[in-house]
Amino acid sequence: MTTTLTTSVAEPVSTRRAWAAVAVLSASLLVVTMDMTILNIALPEMSAELRPTATQQLWVVDVYSLVLAGLLVSFAAIADRIGRKRMLMTGYAIFLVASLLVLLADSAESVIALRIFLGVGGAMIMPNTLSLIRVIFTDASKRATALSIWAAVSGLGAAVGPFVGGFLLEHFSWHAAFLVNVPLMIVAIIAGLLILPESKVVGAGPWDALAAALSLVGMVLVVWALKDFGKKATFADPAALLALAVGIGAMVWFVLRCLRSAHPLLDIRLFRNRPFSAGIIAALGTTFAMLAALLLLTQWLQLVDHSSPIESGIKLIPVALAAAAASLLAPPLAHRIGARAVLAGGLAMAGVGLLVVGFGPDVLTYRLVLVAMLFVGTGTGSLAIASAMIMLGSPEDKAGNAGALEETSYELGGTLGVAVLGSISALVYKDHLAGSRVLEQAGPEAARQAQDSLGAATATADRLGLPALAHDAGAAFTQSLQTAGLVGGVLMLVVAATVFVLTPRGTDIGGTTH
Repeated sequence: MTTTLTTSVAEPVSTRRAWAAVAVLSASLLVVTMDMTILNIALPEMSAELRPTATQQLWVVDVYSLVLAGLLVSFAAIADRIGRKRMLMTGYAIFLVASLLVLLADSAESVIALRIFLGVGGAMIMPNTLSLIRVIFTDASKRATALSIWAAVSGLGAAVGPFVGGFLLEHFSWHAAFLVNVPLMIVAIIAGLLILPESKVVGAGPWDALAAALSLVGMVLVVWALKDFGKKATFADPAALLALAVGIGAMVWFVLRCLRSAHPLLDIRLFRNRPFSAGIIAALGTTFAMLAALLLLTQWLQLVDHSSPIESGIKLIPVALAAAAASLLAPPLAHRIGARAVLAGGLAMAGVGLLVVGFGPDVLTYRLVLVAMLFVGTGTGSLAIASAMIMLGSPEDKAGNAGALEETSYELGGTLGVAVLGSISALVYKDHLAGSRVLEQAGPEAARQAQDSLGAATATADRLGLPALAHDAGAAFTQSLQTAGLVGGVLMLVVAATVFVLTPRGTDIGGTTH
């Protein structure tokens, strides 16, 4: 059965209303992406007040992305059937209520519950911002511009989060990291109700509950296992290996079920389209290298460069601005020299930026790091082209599927990157610090703690009055950061080459492939 798309509005969407819709969708995405990073700044103060156990603290951080990753596909499929605007408004409302409830949060368990609700809301919002842009803009050229705005705002959210979090913590309590969402969500709900059109897929078929359960179980277990590998800096943990095996098994079953279904929850056949596949690989590979690098750089800024949280956020803003500017410039540049050259060239530029850190001197300076990250930020601006290629490679009735796959690739890529590059970095750090002569003076227990992380080493050095230990730990961490930069940079160059080969010559995000 051939499915067709229809919207609940009788009149066509005007140009002014279409661009207003982009503003609403992008602004709401800013809140969701900002929420992914803002908690990292608020966590120390929150932990001091609520005193969570080590396990509870991990769940506070991780449960948001676990829920988000597990529900993206299912909620995108439901939105196709009940209406994408309706699902988006529900997500806004859940995000608003969950953020308000932080005023009642007086335990680690209540914060974990709030993060679960925020993850549910985020999973309703993220794929539908993309799918609505896909159906509102039938002209591929205008759609590419709209997606470049979406990509620019998305990048800004992740980078602005630490700055906003640092500012709020200097003036308010940790609750402000949640409450900042409230006024933004109220505006998003009002503007969304007035501006956004409704759209749904006619003839989408019944919702496959078993496939939804398989996608939920598979994604949650895979993401949890990868996070566990990253935290323990080892791939030999039995529980994580079992979770990974079961998760992969569930995902394989999910894929086979979708391939055999007349009305699949997720149309896996979209990957037959080469520009679509190239866009997904670009998104996956970029977040793999980028999020791990940003996580390590944030630690370097605070613990080696001795910047405060808000100073670290400010120092990362030029990177976000470079990415935003590159996102807006990418579509017109692609029109001149081709989408394949812009996307692959941007990925290669990001790889070069990571290699600049990797091949840098033993004592890194912020100036060198800034130059390197400007390369990375500018290069990742080409992801606007990846989004345009993903949407170009999917029909309107599969816009929800495409949005879910793109967001899942971002989530999975980032988690995998932190696990792999984070583990490599941790092993290099531990190995280099083991050679420190000062470590012996700290005693066996303190030495073990110092080798766990740079933060622990700094705290141990302050407690024992061993500044030389902090110096050696900083040098070891710098070496680990450079190793991660080398691995990430090489990976980005491989991804760039893969995307260049996979993307057909003459691919035009304006709507044609020659």
